[in-house]
Amino acid sequence: MEELTSRIVQATGLDAAVVEKAVGLILAFLAKDGPTEEVSRLFEAIPGAQQAVATSGDGGPGESAGGLMGMLGGGGVMALGQKLMAAGVPMGQMQPLGRELFAYGREKAGEDVMGPIVGSVPGLSQFV
Repeated sequence: MEELTSRIVQATGLDAAVVEKAVGLILAFLAKDGPTEEVSRLFEAIPGAQQAVATSGDGGPGESAGGLMGMLGGGGVMALGQKLMAAGVPMGQMQPLGRELFAYGREKAGEDVMGPIVGSVPGLSQFV
């Protein structure tokens, strides 16, 4: 996870603690909303992925979207964006963060894993 965190810090200028939290939130989101088989393969390919999710503070699978999005029945990428902003990721850094995380995923797990993940989650492609 240190290699990934370092890459994202370099690409975004964000603090390492913010990056670690953000990566955990994104991975937790993928675990909830992504295709199970591919997400499992991604987690296997990224050392520390499970730990990042565990320490992200996200409720994990089954958690309903909180706040206004939850009340409106929304969620998905919009709810993830709210969580990332609350964790200290400015809107303008979400796309660079996502691109770096998904590039790393492609390097470690391959396009056959990342393609279906991106393709199956509505709205995700705009951030990667």
